[in-house]
Amino acid sequence: MQSTRLANGIRVLSERLPDLTSITVGIWVENGSRYEQPHQAGISHFLEHLFFKGTERRTAAQIAEEIDAVGGVLNAFTGKEYTCYYAKVLHEQLPLALDLLADIFTQSRFASEEIDRERSVIIQEISQVEDTPDDYVHELFNLAFWPGHPLSRPIAGTAQTVQGLTREDFLRFLDARYRPDRVLIAAAGNLVHQDLVAVVEGKFNALSGTAPLVDGGPPEAHAGVSVHEKPLEQVHLCLGTPGIAQGDAERYPAHLLNLALGGGMSSRLFQEIRERRGKAYTVYSFLSSYLDAGYFGVYVGTSAEWVREVVEVIRAELARAGRDGLSVAELARVKQQMKGSMLLGLETSDSRMSRIAKNEIYLGGMSPSRRSRPASTRCGTTRSSRWRNASSGRAGLP
Repeated sequence: MQSTRLANGIRVLSERLPDLTSITVGIWVENGSRYEQPHQAGISHFLEHLFFKGTERRTAAQIAEEIDAVGGVLNAFTGKEYTCYYAKVLHEQLPLALDLLADIFTQSRFASEEIDRERSVIIQEISQVEDTPDDYVHELFNLAFWPGHPLSRPIAGTAQTVQGLTREDFLRFLDARYRPDRVLIAAAGNLVHQDLVAVVEGKFNALSGTAPLVDGGPPEAHAGVSVHEKPLEQVHLCLGTPGIAQGDAERYPAHLLNLALGGGMSSRLFQEIRERRGKAYTVYSFLSSYLDAGYFGVYVGTSAEWVREVVEVIRAELARAGRDGLSVAELARVKQQMKGSMLLGLETSDSRMSRIAKNEIYLGGMSPSRRSRPASTRCGTTRSSRWRNASSGRAGLP
């Protein structure tokens, strides 16, 4: 991996993979829902949508046509601590990808009529999550586990906050948060680093200034039981406990333990709850980690009559792991599972691009004082298929 910091503060990272036919390049902004005030919840995600709605040079249709014409992908996603705008193309189309990304990033119009139109789309997106209980239960868990902290709020905001956002709100937020010291451009594939730097410097050198640090401190976990009644066939259940931050020295053992407990079909919880007892179709454990906090959780969907039994099984397995640890054979199995998963996950240029960017955000290039501050799940133009994949960060860090 090669890294260059431009004169205005933008970091340019690349990983050369000459055997690939593709290149993925992404603009990462260390900004997400964590940096929002309560009344503007969802503004980062809303902005992500608006960047694709037309620039001074291109209409929204022209943006879509140009990337489709080369068989590429142009998309974005918003996290709690970052937002990414990316393109994946054949390696010879890198200049086009960078031109499109630079255009939407620096020349978007944010037309009032597009804002009003997209507002309706996002409110429908929020409603869709609320109608998908196995996704929605995670948002309810966050709100109860870290009450009052920005990390607890849904990335998309609420219908009420989204309805209240104006064009002036977006421009002020951009002016405050989208500064070069919070921006990194990462690329992976068949490329030459210095060529990438030269193009990026020409297209992004006009950006200037710095973003103020927003330090609300880490969230405080709250114990308790939160019940939300809804007429459904199943009970969707999340249990969680404080976990680790992204850069924690114990992150490797934590990921191995997560795999052993609920990270696949051979895991303890899957085998005991689904295979032996037949009490659930879906059960898994997960890690959600951020700059200065995290939690370990278990999700299960089961019938109301089996909730007590399922909870007792989960508690028993967690207690057994804490008391006895993992057996030699089990540890060897999850180590191999983790290695295989990591390597398979790094076969594409987009996964390699994401990896080097997340490693920079969470592990590198920061002073200790900055790493302790909030720098900013995935809720992009198209939603991820499973909520848990968005927040674990596992493929990027280990």
